[in-house]
Order: sequence, then C-alpha cells, then structure tokens
Amino acid sequence: MTHGFASAIRRNLRKVVAVAGAAAMAFSLAACGSTNADSSGSDGNLKKVTFMLSWAPDTNHIGVYVAKNKGYFKDAGLDVDIVAVAQAGAEQAVNNGVADFALSNMTNTADYSLKGATIKQVMQVQQKPSAIWCALASNKSIKSPKDLDGKTFATFGSNESDAVVRRMIQFDGGKGKFDKVTAGTNTFQTLSSGKADFGGFYATWEGVQADMYGPKLNCFTEPDYGVPGNADSIGIITSDKTIKNNPELVRKFVQASQKGYEYAYSNPDDAAKILVKEAPDANLKEDFVKKSMHVIVDGKYWGDPAKIKDGSFVLGTNDFVETQKYFDFLNESHTYTDAKGNAVNTAPKAKDVATNEFLAK
Repeated sequence: MTHGFASAIRRNLRKVVAVAGAAAMAFSLAACGSTNADSSGSDGNLKKVTFMLSWAPDTNHIGVYVAKNKGYFKDAGLDVDIVAVAQAGAEQAVNNGVADFALSNMTNTADYSLKGATIKQVMQVQQKPSAIWCALASNKSIKSPKDLDGKTFATFGSNESDAVVRRMIQFDGGKGKFDKVTAGTNTFQTLSSGKADFGGFYATWEGVQADMYGPKLNCFTEPDYGVPGNADSIGIITSDKTIKNNPELVRKFVQASQKGYEYAYSNPDDAAKILVKEAPDANLKEDFVKKSMHVIVDGKYWGDPAKIKDGSFVLGTNDFVETQKYFDFLNESHTYTDAKGNAVNTAPKAKDVATNEFLAK
C-alpha cells in the first residue's frame, strides 16, 4: 500500500507487494487502450474517463471505487473506467495519455518530472507516512534500526529506499551499512525463506495483514528515526496537458473523488463493502479491508476527522511543506537522477508538481 517505495520501492513495491498481500489477492493486469476524455461514454452523454490503479485494488484507491458505486462520477457527468496498472506504470500512462487519471504520490510525480514527464498531483489523500520497515518478530537479533547494520535488506533496488534505511540506522546509532537482495513477489516470503532479514511494508495494508494472518512483524517507522517530512503523499495525478485543455474535467473528477474519499473516511465499513464488491477480481476479504480502513481512520492518515468535519481542513489538500522536507532529504542523500541517469543535485519543488486548485473547498 501504498512509501519507502516511490521510485523502485514506491513504484514496484506497491505494484508487486500489494498484489501478493492480504491472503494472496489475484488481479490480472489488463491492457489499457488510449483514452479520450471528450468522447461520449456508454451511458448517454457521460464523458468517458479512465482512472488507472497504481497497484492492486486496496484502501488507497477506495474513494474512487466509492465515487463510482455511489454515482458521484455519474452526477458529475462522467463515466469512469477503473483499469489495471500498465506495465510501464501509472505515471507514464498518464504522461503518455493512456490514462486520464491515476493513483500515485507526489514523490513519484516529482521523480518523473525530473525525467521529463509533465504530470501533476491534483489531490493528496494521505497526509502522513505509513511506511514501516520490518523484520520478522521471530528474528530476535533485531530490536531497533541500528540492529539492521550488516543485515540483508529485501529491496527493489531504489536509491531512495536505501537512503531512508541508512538514515534510520544511523539515527539509531548504527553505521548504516547493509547488504541487499532483490525481493520476490512477496516480501513476507523473502523474509520467511531467510533470504533477507528486513523489508518495507505499509502499516495500513501489509501491517494489517501481518496482524490478522501473520507472520508477525517487528517494525520501525521513519518519523521516529530521523527521516523528515511525508514520504507517502499518496493521491491522484493527471497530465499538465489535461489540466490545460480540459480543466473542467479535472475539477469534476477531483471533486467527485474527493466526495468518495470523504464518504469512506466517515463510513469505513460500508466503504470496505463497496471496494470488495466493485473489485471482485482482487479476491479481497471484507474483514481485512474493514480493518485496513479502521487503521486509516484511527491513525488519521487522511487528516484529522474532527478538522475535516468542522471545515478547518479539506480532505485531499496537497501538503507542500511536509513533502518538500522529504524532497530535500532525498536531494541531500543524492538520490535524484534525470532521464539519462545523470545526477540531479537540486531538489524538486513540491509546489511545482501539485495543485489544490481543483478541490471543493
């Protein structure tokens, strides 16, 4: 579900681990045809719009499924088709016009922008990190991040995730040196097989899986160990071209999605039922999805519910401050590269890769 995972971990772990999570969810990767936001949909005069998943269906996507189920998109004049992630990734699909919208995060948006993509995040659902870095609870040699020194990390090869783990170890008094092995399709299995000692997960998804089904984990969170800002600014992206050519479409999609996420935050159990119903191929267990939603609500991951209720915080607002702190950390750790793999030594600006102009206030 889902951080420490944007470039490779945030892209690949969300694509791969989420597919393997929650009692072996199965989700076929359907090919996506090109979209045309101005064409009429199958339902009368509704505009046909494509929304692309960033991994398998999960509670990060739930607001879009709710908006479709409750008729919020239809009320906005939209016929939304929710499609599986393309092999090249959701960000590239949006950049190339294969999808109109997708779930991603501001970290990925900035990374792709450095490589020439012209995409923006138009709504930020998650307001604080959910990444957890874990060893199996049965591994008694690991009690805190400094114990990860010299151990083997189940990774997808991201400089970003290396920087995060290194900072956590050093903050805890260790040297920040570790070995790496490429994770398989299931990080739980990679750890259980003994091929690695620790890996990255999400508290709101794999963390729930571990609690409900095992194996039990011993986990550490980034804010507790010196990683600044919000690495998990998960939200909805679109292309600069769509924003320029059809801003009203963006406004309609964002505000209907926003309404879906607001409903899910206020009605987590019903939203869980909707996700299970609307994504049957994912084979999701309703009790698992409900628990995930309650972890999100109880942890205030989408913002403080009381502030949303009294209007002092708008659900979906892009947080430029905390995300910029994380961008600056990545820059200091020398993780940024351009499309040719050359080092980029200037941190991207959060305000340049996201906008709040389309949100309902």
